[in-house]
Amino acid sequence: MSEFITFLQLGFEHIADLSAFDHLLFVITLCAVYRLAEWKKILILITAFTIGHSLTLVLAGFNILRVPSELVEFLIPITILVTALHNVGAKKAEGGTFSRGVSVNYLLALFFGLIHGMGFANFFRSLMGEMGGIALPLFSFNVGIELGQILIVLLFFGFLYVMSRLFSFEHRSWNLFISGAGAGGALILIVQGFLN
Repeated sequence: MSEFITFLQLGFEHIADLSAFDHLLFVITLCAVYRLAEWKKILILITAFTIGHSLTLVLAGFNILRVPSELVEFLIPITILVTALHNVGAKKAEGGTFSRGVSVNYLLALFFGLIHGMGFANFFRSLMGEMGGIALPLFSFNVGIELGQILIVLLFFGFLYVMSRLFSFEHRSWNLFISGAGAGGALILIVQGFLN
């Protein structure tokens, strides 16, 4: 198997791993405020998140950035909680955007991508080991992560589509439900972090 495919698969599996559901929970919570028709905004949002964690992986891959894993494991659920609270506080404005501005969501995704990238960084650094070049593994690992995130988003919005056909509900209720679940999951992760 080629190096590109190996790291692509590792990146995809790392983001789509159900045992590491903190990344899944973040991506789902991040998308909660958006409707199906806003798919372009969602793609930009996910790309902003990818850019953030890609920058962190570059810094980690060149041993410029090292953050204790305990701190990262604490910060990741905080990003989920802040995203959920931001979603709940977002008020609907005219034209299908939110009064705080879509750009705030992109900035949050970018910044929180940096933090989530720290979670990938230790894993990625351990994979690198004694390998010579970093460019191809870094690129293919990030492509794998992006493909995994796109799959998560497609499944999430497929579920939203089915639910909206089966039940009649306002999107605000959907946002509150998903964001509330995200906040609850984040609080569980935070408590678990303190207990361990």
